Amino acid sequence: MRTSAFVYPWDVCGDPAAPERIAALGVEQVTLAAAYHSTRALTPRHPRHRIVTAEHAAVLYPPGDRWRGRELRPYPAGDWAPGDAWGEAAEALAAAGLDVHTWVVLAHNSRLGADRPDTSVVNAYGDRYPWAPCVARPATRTYLVDLAAEAAARPGAGGTELESLGWYGLTHLHAHDKTGGVPLGEAAEYLMALCFCPVCRTGYGEQGLDADALAARVRAALEPVWRGAPEPGGGWDAVGTLLGAAEAGAVRAWRDGVARTLQEEAVAAVRAAAPAGFQVLLHADPVTHHVGANPGVDPAHILSVADGVVVPCADGPGLLTPFAAQGRPDAVLAANLPVVSGMGGDPTGLAARLAGARAHGATEARLYHAGLASDADLAAVREALAAR
Repeated sequence: MRTSAFVYPWDVCGDPAAPERIAALGVEQVTLAAAYHSTRALTPRHPRHRIVTAEHAAVLYPPGDRWRGRELRPYPAGDWAPGDAWGEAAEALAAAGLDVHTWVVLAHNSRLGADRPDTSVVNAYGDRYPWAPCVARPATRTYLVDLAAEAAARPGAGGTELESLGWYGLTHLHAHDKTGGVPLGEAAEYLMALCFCPVCRTGYGEQGLDADALAARVRAALEPVWRGAPEPGGGWDAVGTLLGAAEAGAVRAWRDGVARTLQEEAVAAVRAAAPAGFQVLLHADPVTHHVGANPGVDPAHILSVADGVVVPCADGPGLLTPFAAQGRPDAVLAANLPVVSGMGGDPTGLAARLAGARAHGATEARLYHAGLASDADLAAVREALAAR
């Protein structure tokens, strides 16, 4: 089973020992961030720093001329990834014998939402989600497609993994977050993710829905949730119960269509920009109404568009099954396994989790995250990969 470790450029740049240390884990590949959201990251082994604060979403290389004069364009990184940090790190990792693929975060950008509020998802209450660009807006879609092409096809990359290529919702790690007072189930999360910007309102109208009436219905459906009432069941059936089956189906038709066409356009743009044989994977969930960093996709459709998927397996390998059921022996099905114990990962159980993922159809594995993990975590990873 081919294995890749996620890495940030700042884990490598300025640390001459990092490439060999990562290669010694036993991975064949690294998935190196080329466009990433804001974060605060620990670097426990770096000779010059321990904390890196990436203040805003940015590209970790010099943005190209295609953005000249455009209103929506990527932000260059600050001192956390100066110059061509991606290129510097990629060259060092390749010299250690590792294949290098890009890691590109797309529809997740708080800086864009702060500077251009008109790009953001607007919920049924009129609240904007600055971290979540609305993927139905034409200008935003053009920006995301062009960003995918530029950030994915960096010189020296053999492939890419596109994260957040779809709808983003309420769930989002935020500074001093205070949103957990009322637990939300899957249906409530979905209703809170619905966008009511002008483009989405028009889209609902094309599905035969009145956007004002739909927003009122969402608010009414959520009112018992705010008072502590349990959701009626789970999954998509609960959405239909809360919203009405016909309304839920029409909303899903609009949103699924928006996400599908964006994914098709972004993958096509990456292929056009990249050399032959370049691998394109999407971080994905097999349930189309799910939102977030691993947005919902239709397994049959996405495996006809991309070379494969990276599937979240922190809670077990079950999400791999719908992709494996497509019977596509040429598709990459990569299980994303957290190995940072301090962040809920299980490095000591990695061997068993790799075996479980393989049994559910995984052809590859992704390990999150080589730069954030402790020395003990990395030792457990080395042991598990040596035993393969």
